[in-house]
Amino acid sequence: MKFRTVIAYIHPRLAVVGHDLAMVWLAWFSANWIRYNLLPVAPPIPLFGPEYAIVLSLQGLVLYWTGLYRGLWRFASLPDLWNIARGSLIGTTAIAIGLFLFDRLEGTPRAVLGIYPLMLLLVLGMPRMLYRFWKDSRLDGGPHATAKRVLILGAGRAGETLVRDLRRETQYRPVGFLDDNHALKGAKLHGIPVLGPIDQLPELAREVAAEMVLIAVPSASNQQMQRIVSLCERSSLPFRTVPRLQDVVEGRSNFNELKEVAIEDLLGRDPVALDWTAIRTGIAGKRVLVTGGGGSIGAELCRQVARLGVESLTVLELTEFNLYRIEQELRAEFPDLVLDAVLGDCGDAAVCERIFARSRPTAVFHAAAFKHVPLLQEQVREAVRNNVLGTQVMAVAAERHGVETFVLISTDKAVNPSSVMGASKRAAEVFCQSFAQQAKTHFITVRFGNVLDSAGSVVPLFREQIRRGGPVTVTHPEISRYFMTIPEACQLILQAAVLGRGGEIFALDMGEPVRIRYLAEQMILLAGKVPDRDIQITYSGLRSGEKLFEELFHEQEDYESTGHPKIFLAQPRYVAWPELNNVLRQAEAAVRRFEEAEVLRCLRLLVPEFDAERGHQTGNEVVSIHRARN
Repeated sequence: MKFRTVIAYIHPRLAVVGHDLAMVWLAWFSANWIRYNLLPVAPPIPLFGPEYAIVLSLQGLVLYWTGLYRGLWRFASLPDLWNIARGSLIGTTAIAIGLFLFDRLEGTPRAVLGIYPLMLLLVLGMPRMLYRFWKDSRLDGGPHATAKRVLILGAGRAGETLVRDLRRETQYRPVGFLDDNHALKGAKLHGIPVLGPIDQLPELAREVAAEMVLIAVPSASNQQMQRIVSLCERSSLPFRTVPRLQDVVEGRSNFNELKEVAIEDLLGRDPVALDWTAIRTGIAGKRVLVTGGGGSIGAELCRQVARLGVESLTVLELTEFNLYRIEQELRAEFPDLVLDAVLGDCGDAAVCERIFARSRPTAVFHAAAFKHVPLLQEQVREAVRNNVLGTQVMAVAAERHGVETFVLISTDKAVNPSSVMGASKRAAEVFCQSFAQQAKTHFITVRFGNVLDSAGSVVPLFREQIRRGGPVTVTHPEISRYFMTIPEACQLILQAAVLGRGGEIFALDMGEPVRIRYLAEQMILLAGKVPDRDIQITYSGLRSGEKLFEELFHEQEDYESTGHPKIFLAQPRYVAWPELNNVLRQAEAAVRRFEEAEVLRCLRLLVPEFDAERGHQTGNEVVSIHRARN
């Protein structure tokens, strides 16, 4: 197979080189013939001689050096003519020097050196242009006459399949492949040539007069996609991509369905390999309850557990429209699923009691939470009521009704929190970790970073600002965040549910954080605009409770690896159970009386590191409530 590929590469190139050397001979002979025929009596002009060997060798080397043989006659265009013109002038100079060293130019009229490059441009350029005109004219009036000329990035299986599909359509006409496998250069797939590496996209796109780029590299990592998209943007051509393998496997896209490159393709982390056998064994056939099941994370959790074949699924959601939307979707996609959609508040003890008594869940995924950082800074009562006390109500009910596994969905903002939202989620972690010490239910916490395109996240905000023409507002030029996609976050949750034995905090190895300015720039570029020219990026300053960067572990949470290479286990920091209950009772009473100052005081007792850098601690109270259990 490799031998045939090499032969296919060499033969056309040798034919082109042979043609060009013949044209060099013709141009030199013609230049001499024209010059001598200007005389009254033209002497005989030799067909061969030592000077021809010098001309052919020097001109051939110059044409090779100019890169003329990296192009294809089928796509000959102005860049090829420029290479020929440049090669003709440089070659003439090299020939003049060579002949001067050979015989002091005694047998070469000076006029020949002026006529030769013009003749060479004509005899090398004309056949290329005529060949391209002939190839293009064969398609005139055919089904592809008005089709867009497209370059395909990736000559692998996805690219080959894509070409087969495109040949059945009239919208696109493939004109070439680009692939980083150098062994493929010059080869053909379904008659379409591999033109060169992907790095040459801007130059080759001009040479073949491409009108669009199709990316057929579904296995590309996010770093590779960033490089490819950057090259596409430099080419100034519109571009589309086939879906990632992960999207195809999970049923969100068809394999050759062309789509615009999304920000998830650039910033979503590389897919994490999960132990789906263990997940399916641990979830299939179970009765599952998802709180906050209409939100971004909760809804995706519902979809994934439904695919795993649960015995029944109960969805608890506070927002009526969100509950209606996820119920309609699940009933349409999983008609055999035993589904119970409940409108209610996870902090309502009567609602929780009713759900647990009726559905008898064996696994609970607690995704219900308020999460908007700036908004919750002024809503401390609601943050504690929902995120802390609501978690307590759900956890106690789960233990009372014999639930096997209770998974708390947490956030990296719970580590060294500087916001009410982060502190409330850390307080929920503290309760679940401590409650796990005396409960039969396995209480597990899953902590991860920002989720791309979730409700209330920065991605929908930037998208709307770009749609309005800007400006795109970033709080600080140096602010950065960890990112993952919604499906990946939910898969981590499911993996943790089968890994955990109770009391753990699981966190994902999230790679490198992403600067929010970079996120804004990429979203603007993907919208076909230029940052700071078409769409301005402005800085509004850090908001209350916001940090420049987030952390996944507290310095006292010595983390260790698990059975999964991308999931880490943080060592819990236990709180004395009687004192924890005492503060929670105080917080509950303050919530009933709507005493926000008291609620905030209780939150700081539960989470002593909250606002630590601003000196808002209460000293002795913190030490007494948060002493470690040996």
